Amino acid sequence: MKKIISKLKSDPVLAAAWLLAVISAFFVHPGKDYLGYIDFRSLGILWGLMIVVQGFRENSIFEKIGEILLKKVSKGWQVAVILILMCFFGSMLITNDVALITLVPFALMTLHNCKREDMMIPVVVLQTVAANLGSMLTPIGNPQNLYLYGVTGMSMAQFIGCMLPYSILALVLLMISVLFIPGKKEGLGDRTDTYHIVKSFGSTGQVVIYSILFVVALLTVLRIIPWQIMAGIILITVAILDGKILLRADYILLLTFIGFFIFTGNIGKIPQIRDILQNLVQGKEFITSVITSQFISNVPATLLLTDFAGDYKELLAGVNVGGLGTLIASMASLISFKAYTNDYKEKTGKYLLTFTLVNIAYLAVFIVVHIFVR
Repeated sequence: MKKIISKLKSDPVLAAAWLLAVISAFFVHPGKDYLGYIDFRSLGILWGLMIVVQGFRENSIFEKIGEILLKKVSKGWQVAVILILMCFFGSMLITNDVALITLVPFALMTLHNCKREDMMIPVVVLQTVAANLGSMLTPIGNPQNLYLYGVTGMSMAQFIGCMLPYSILALVLLMISVLFIPGKKEGLGDRTDTYHIVKSFGSTGQVVIYSILFVVALLTVLRIIPWQIMAGIILITVAILDGKILLRADYILLLTFIGFFIFTGNIGKIPQIRDILQNLVQGKEFITSVITSQFISNVPATLLLTDFAGDYKELLAGVNVGGLGTLIASMASLISFKAYTNDYKEKTGKYLLTFTLVNIAYLAVFIVVHIFVR
């Protein structure tokens, strides 16, 4: 309980969401309409995916895949490419947050054991960029995508078609970036016979069960299975399999969503404010969402701007590209920052400088390309 209270106090986005919700309640008094503000389908699917992915993490499946891929490499650039691409493609299925929570510590251990700590900052920064940009291709890649996919009613083909050009550009930029990693052509330090990043694989049976649950969640995203049925199946199965996994979903994020749902729902009922926001956003969805994300991060920006946007595809592109830039533009970026600086506090300034320069460069390229290909 103390950990939960501490988390509540230390999460500024959650605090801001509920502060705005409370303030808006003075203008639109609480009532049964409040329940109509909340997108329970998006929250239910998000919760289900969180639980399933936590089950995969418990069984070390992602680290094991990485260890297998890394066994035959001998050069710094090969290690960098594998670690970066695992984040890029992995985030499409397990979300950018989970990709970084899992793979950044894995990268730090790998590079340390390979005696290539000189590569840590550029690799971790590019892993972060890769996770934030790789996740934009699929509805389940990040929370803002899942939400927009649900409220807009896009088909999977429409969604992927909208984001594919940005994903291809991101992949090209990442591979170009690898060319600038210092010491990329140098070899790796000797790894002993006892070198193992993953201590144990976990249960094959559990991996199979979680894989089935993941398919159920995907079918729910595709609107084939009702979200209530999915949530029930996952709840019962995981409670029997390993109940503690149910406690590991990001309930702070879910509460943040609810706070913003209440705030935006109330704002939509105040004509003067609604008209002002519509005039600010409509026709300028991309750039407005990019700028807003720099200050409050892209998930809250999505919840704030969706009701006032006229072009959802522009908004979708904007909040995903908007994850580049400042350290808080995507809250997932803080995961990498904390993981690195916990081990290398003396290099915090160097990490922030590298992160900022790389993100600004990427953001500039995406904005320019968007302007010219729009």
